[in-house]
Amino acid sequence: MSLIAEYKAHTEERLNEGNLPPLALTAEQTAQLVELLKADSVEEADYLLDLFKNRINPGVDDAAYVKAAFLNDVVKGNVSCSVISKHEAIEILGKMMGGFNVSPLVEALKNDEVADAAAEQLKNTILVYDAFNDVKELMDAGNEKAKEIIESWANAEWFTNKPALEKEIKLTVYKIPGETNTDDLSPATVAFTRSDIPLHATAMLQSKMEKPLETMEELKQKGNPLAYVGDVVGTGSSRKSGINSVQWHMGRDIPGVPNKRTGGVVIGSIIAPIFFNTAEDSGCLPIEAPVDNLETGDEIVVKPYDGVIEKDGKVVSEFKLAPNTLTDEVRAGGRIPLIIGKGLTAKAREALGLGAFDMFLAPEQPKDNGKGFTQAQKMVGRACGIEGVKPGMYVEPIATTVGSQDTTGPMTRDEIKELAALSFGADMLMQSFCHTAAYPKPADIKLRHTLPDFINSRGGVTLRPGDGVIHSWLNRLCLPDTVGTGGDSHTRFPIGMSFPAGSGLVAFAGVTGMMPLTMPESVLVKFKGEMQPGITLRDLVNAIPYQAIEDGLLTVEKKGKKNIFAGKIIEIQGLPQLKVEQAFEISDASAERSAAACSVQLDKEPIIEYLSSNIALIEKMIEEGYEDARTLQRRADKMKEWIANPELLQPDADAEYAATIEIDLDKITEPVLACPNDPDDVATLSEILADPKRPTEKIDEVFVGSCMTNIGLFRALGEVLKGEGEVPGKLWVAPPTKMDEAQLTEEGYYSIFAAAGARIEMPGCSLCMGNQAQVSEGAVVFSTSTRNFDNRLGKNSKVYLGSAEVAALAALLGRLPSKEEYLNMVPKKITAEKRDSIYKYLNFHEVSDTELTNLVH
Repeated sequence: MSLIAEYKAHTEERLNEGNLPPLALTAEQTAQLVELLKADSVEEADYLLDLFKNRINPGVDDAAYVKAAFLNDVVKGNVSCSVISKHEAIEILGKMMGGFNVSPLVEALKNDEVADAAAEQLKNTILVYDAFNDVKELMDAGNEKAKEIIESWANAEWFTNKPALEKEIKLTVYKIPGETNTDDLSPATVAFTRSDIPLHATAMLQSKMEKPLETMEELKQKGNPLAYVGDVVGTGSSRKSGINSVQWHMGRDIPGVPNKRTGGVVIGSIIAPIFFNTAEDSGCLPIEAPVDNLETGDEIVVKPYDGVIEKDGKVVSEFKLAPNTLTDEVRAGGRIPLIIGKGLTAKAREALGLGAFDMFLAPEQPKDNGKGFTQAQKMVGRACGIEGVKPGMYVEPIATTVGSQDTTGPMTRDEIKELAALSFGADMLMQSFCHTAAYPKPADIKLRHTLPDFINSRGGVTLRPGDGVIHSWLNRLCLPDTVGTGGDSHTRFPIGMSFPAGSGLVAFAGVTGMMPLTMPESVLVKFKGEMQPGITLRDLVNAIPYQAIEDGLLTVEKKGKKNIFAGKIIEIQGLPQLKVEQAFEISDASAERSAAACSVQLDKEPIIEYLSSNIALIEKMIEEGYEDARTLQRRADKMKEWIANPELLQPDADAEYAATIEIDLDKITEPVLACPNDPDDVATLSEILADPKRPTEKIDEVFVGSCMTNIGLFRALGEVLKGEGEVPGKLWVAPPTKMDEAQLTEEGYYSIFAAAGARIEMPGCSLCMGNQAQVSEGAVVFSTSTRNFDNRLGKNSKVYLGSAEVAALAALLGRLPSKEEYLNMVPKKITAEKRDSIYKYLNFHEVSDTELTNLVH
């Protein structure tokens, strides 16, 4: 079948799938298209030209390479094309954003025939990277067109040529009452379609409401763009796919970029911080404003500069745009292109010997109040080369460690291509395959074969399917007191600090080695007293929202929700002797608080132990052929440098916090659980069992796994189950890493799990992600996983969250244990004499080389 027939058939097939546009052309299809365009007589010339101009991904996509090479040949006269002139070739090159098109355009500046046209295209191209030096060299050699380009960049014409944000935006409201999380917008069950934005967008809100897409189409008949409106918007995972879906239905096309849109407006009484930032990065306008007076179908006028929303000529909501640079971000096409463009302008002005430029809005910076810095403020300060960073300051800290996982990896890859990047600027970028390892779909298998080379060739590190959960590995690659990010909301380093982000910002941080940040306020969570018998770290995790509710700083109700943690940094004090693995249990759960980040104040000794173990692991990874070996060795060397001179940042005594929550360990005398289906809805075992509204009579299924677990918790599970026979319900067991799996097998715990009738899953995310296996419909579940949003673990499931120890008893009893049952049974199984060996963590530097090989191989 010819390319034309093949692509028309594909186009028809996509239309029948749900009015979807065809996929972008592959490199192979682009090569075929080029041959058709070279013909003396081009059949269906208009159709082929449209494909060539609009159906090929830009940047450093493989197809873009073929496209740029052909256009370069046309410009140079190496090939003739009856339907594309030299000037048209230059114009098409200029729409490719950056990457493979830049070199041909710079070269064309030496060709008088097309130099003017090439200059005009380069003036509006910001993704030029090192090619800036090529243009400057031409300018210094007397090339007038090159000088024009540098002057244009210096005057920010790439920015001023774009339309400013409108003073009045007429919209039709599409309101989703209550809370919408990113799983509503981008369901995990169809995660494998996320890089196919139009297809993935068909799943948006399908589990949340009846006929959401049909409703949107009806509302569009009013002739206005839609505004996505909600009480609480975008909680949960850091999925750019959620914004992609919103923009697909409510945004506008991007010329020359197939199957992706920009723009759109999101209005929420509360917008989760990661979702807000991802909207900023994508060219969307996020507005936090009261939405009580807005309903689906309302026609409204948003006046962004005045800070009001009008309906029927009357003000129904007021707001203040924040950050103050938001109008510039929208004009530039997003926060990321604004940062890149401003950098180019500054570089051009320096080349011309010009001073600072005031075209752009300067970020509002807070006044120094003379107070000291918190630990987190000092960490970000160090990443910026200064002592500390106060809340409200806009900064661009070095992103030392960046993580990417497989359900967002294809989007991160595509964003890297659009950024026209062939190498990483971040010191460490790691890609995992934990979310799809157990039950891969065809798209996942394809990704396994292609993504590692893409990441490794740019200096990144890739794990292998079956290695386990990204966080259990990425944490072992972190450096103390450094800053990073990751494309998973649970990228919450236990040493140093991470600000999780959508795939666009993850790609940007990976490529540039820095990230934009408006420094959040901090909430201090301070533990005091002694942990009581039977109480676990997971109980302390749930004690944080429990105490916040008691203090009036957090509410469960979504309408008018109060959440002191939202968008802030949680700083943990009072647990300095925790092992780093334990510290991660606490920092990990900051995602469920909608916090921007979390830091845990630890002593040097557990960090030295952890890094010593990690050095041994990294060196074994290199020996076992993990790539990129240079990046891994560089990280091991930096760990050794830190151990040789171990210093940790400490908060100043007069540091200020938005709130202080004090938790008395002496008063936590029984397990604390998160109740169905809200991680903020926490209660003690006794309170739950006394509440007739709680589903407590039967626990149908139990899941022990996720990034919230470590090897000690599986030993604890095994000890409680030992000798008790098969459990009455369904028990799922999924260790976080293959090293845990190997060690637990060696110690005989897998035989205990088998005797209990457990379904043992491959190391990885398993039920927690919701895109792999699921529990039975309507099941009441006890889980050690991270969150319990509606339908996440299974359709209509009711999920309690708590410790592995409670999970073990719930599995044995087929119901929640009482406080008395728990405190009676668990200490008999996990005796004081056994505790140290049960909760011992994997220290790779303390095992033999043969043992380490068996664990890692």
